[in-house]
Amino acid sequence: MTRFRSWWIGAARAVQEDRGDVPGWVLITLMTAGLVTLLWALAGPLLGDLFTRAVSSVTGP
Repeated sequence: MTRFRSWWIGAARAVQEDRGDVPGWVLITLMTAGLVTLLWALAGPLLGDLFTRAVSSVTGP
């Protein structure tokens, strides 16, 4: 029983010490979302127009 108890305490300490950098990941996620939104706002109409022209230039049988 002592062996299990020491293992359990060691595992609990390892979990507490390995929490990671949550604010850093939140910042990275928000910055990535901001960049995607900015690129989508700038390139979205151009890509939509490009797609429309490409589809309209295709002739069917």
